[in-house]
Amino acid sequence: MDHDILSPARLADPYPYFAEMRENCPVHWNEQYRAWFVYRYDDVVAAFRDSAFSSDRVRPVFNERLSAEKREARKATYDVLQHWMVFLDQPDHTRIRKLVMPAFTPKTVASMRPRVEKVVAEAVDAITGRDSLDLVHDLAYPIPAVVIAELMGVPAEDRELFKEWSDEIVVLIFGAKSTADRHERAQLALTELSDYLRSHIARLREQPGDNLISRILESREQEPPLTDDEVVSTCALLIFGGHETTTNMIANGMRAFLQNPDQWELLKNDPELAKSAVEEVLRFDGAAKMSMRRLVQDVELRGNHMKAGDTVYLVQASANRDPAVFENPDSFDITRTPNRHLAFGFGLHHCLGNFLARLEGQLAFEALAVRCPDLAIADSAPEWHPTLISRGMTSFPVTNG
Repeated sequence: MDHDILSPARLADPYPYFAEMRENCPVHWNEQYRAWFVYRYDDVVAAFRDSAFSSDRVRPVFNERLSAEKREARKATYDVLQHWMVFLDQPDHTRIRKLVMPAFTPKTVASMRPRVEKVVAEAVDAITGRDSLDLVHDLAYPIPAVVIAELMGVPAEDRELFKEWSDEIVVLIFGAKSTADRHERAQLALTELSDYLRSHIARLREQPGDNLISRILESREQEPPLTDDEVVSTCALLIFGGHETTTNMIANGMRAFLQNPDQWELLKNDPELAKSAVEEVLRFDGAAKMSMRRLVQDVELRGNHMKAGDTVYLVQASANRDPAVFENPDSFDITRTPNRHLAFGFGLHHCLGNFLARLEGQLAFEALAVRCPDLAIADSAPEWHPTLISRGMTSFPVTNG
């Protein structure tokens, strides 16, 4: 059997392959990617809980797998990524996370609702009356981009820069097929984003504002304080993560609705279903297919001996359609309850921004159901990011009435 997860057919629809593997080979060594892939819900949850499955995977790759020449070429990239909390274990992960966590609590996010409603309304205003549009570029991206830019105290007019940088950076973060040239562009984009943030942070040191970066800078009295590099890296992660995955969720969700007109009608008739609809979108076709871990000790899983140092992918997109957990898992049902999906991960690394992402998705789906009820998928096929981890479209043409 062919196990190329990044083939064009599987980029467009990975779920039949995931179902086959979940049923017949739930823990699989994929020689092409030199990694283990874990496909069943219970195994994915167990791995998320197990400290043997480490998130500290940037440092070992840089120090142990790259030649001296490549280490020199990629040092600027490494200097940023090594401080991303998604690539850290305890205690560094918690030390950094607790600084930014207050900005993403349910209470804080609830206070942001009026502003997010306005951002969504403005984005929908911009597409109203248009016969055709790219739902990714024209709607799914602007909403989270404006929200995260305002949260970070970054000028909204710079959001197109973030889009350009993020489209390149996905190659580094999400395990993409790429040419040497694309990899170089990705490294350059991360460097440019970091340089931009250094300048922005310097301005906020002189003139603090009511934004997350200013609060991070004010919190540096903690012991041990964040270094300048940690501040820059954390801000880069929040900007990248704060819009990339939410863009995917909104676009994937609208694709699911338009492919399942009965559910679209259900939402149009009762827009308050948008809250539960977000959970089903996250389960059915969420923004991430899998999470990457590195083993720090040998592990036995379903008769497979997995060695320390091995790379492991925990396939949440497969777990979220496991029939052992979800009834009729391949059906898109926005009234589904309970819905214990793993779209935001599980445990220590559960997505920090999940409450904000849920709010943005809920308001976007609700507004589109009310104001753009005649959206339909255009004849042109969507284009997908060629990445292992991310599940997102670079383009999604739709018609509007």
